[in-house]
Amino acid sequence: MDILQDIIAHKHIEIERLRAKKPSLRQALLQSQTGIIAEFKRRSPSKGWIKEEGRPDVIPMAYQQHGAAAISILTDERYFGGSDDFIRQARASGVTLPILYKNFVIDEAQLYAAALCGASAVLLIAACLNVQQCSALLTKAHDLGLEVLLEMHSEDELEYATLGPDLCGINNRHLGSFVTNVETSFRLAERLRAICCDSSRSVCCDSVATPSPLLVSESGISDPAVVRDLRAAGFRGFLIGETFMKTPDPGLALSNFLSQL
Repeated sequence: MDILQDIIAHKHIEIERLRAKKPSLRQALLQSQTGIIAEFKRRSPSKGWIKEEGRPDVIPMAYQQHGAAAISILTDERYFGGSDDFIRQARASGVTLPILYKNFVIDEAQLYAAALCGASAVLLIAACLNVQQCSALLTKAHDLGLEVLLEMHSEDELEYATLGPDLCGINNRHLGSFVTNVETSFRLAERLRAICCDSSRSVCCDSVATPSPLLVSESGISDPAVVRDLRAAGFRGFLIGETFMKTPDPGLALSNFLSQL
C-alpha cells in the first residue's frame, strides 16, 4: 500500500485536512435511542455474495433516511468485495452520518486511507494485532482524528480494552467456525466493564450518560427483541449487516426493524 508514501511525497495533501473534524460515532450512539449501525456488506467469506449488485451510492443513503444511527462499510476487497471508494461514493450521495471503515487494519497506511476517503472511525481487531501493534495504531488513528472501535471475541482479548479505544466491540461470530452466538456479548460484557473500571488508564463507568467503555455488539443480530435485551445489558451500539443486506430493500428492512424497537 502506497498511500502513506504518497502523502509524504505530495505536498498538496495536507495532514490538517486529514485531521479535519469528523462526525463522531461514539456521540451518535450515545444520542441514539436505537444505536443501530447499519452495514453495507456485499459479500462474506462464509456465505459468498449477499448482494453483489448493492450500490454504495444508494444503500448507505437509504440507511440514513430510514433511521440508522451510523453506517459501517466493508472496504476489504478480497473477502468482502469492498473498496475504499465505497465510502467516497456514500459521502458523495449525501451521507452525513458517522461511517465506520471496516477492514483488517494492520498498517498505519490504512488509517490514512480511512481518513482520506471520509470515514469517521476505524475497526481494530484484537485477533489480528498484538497489544503493542494495537496501541500504536490506536494512537495514530486518534492523531488523524479517527475514532477507534476495538473488536474482541474472547476473554483472552479483553485486556486490549485498557488501551483506551473510543468504543469496545464484542463480535458474536467465532472466527474459526463462523458460528454466531449473541450470548457471547452478554457473557463478556460484565467482565469487560470490570477490566476497564479496574484499569488506571480508563475512567470507571459510573455515568449512565457517558458509559466507559461504550459497548457495541456485532454480528448475528436479527431479532429486535435481542437488541432490547442487549441494550438492557448496557450495550449502546448494534452492528447489523446481513439481516438488512439480504433483503430486496435494505433501507426498508432497517425501517421495519426499527419499528419493532
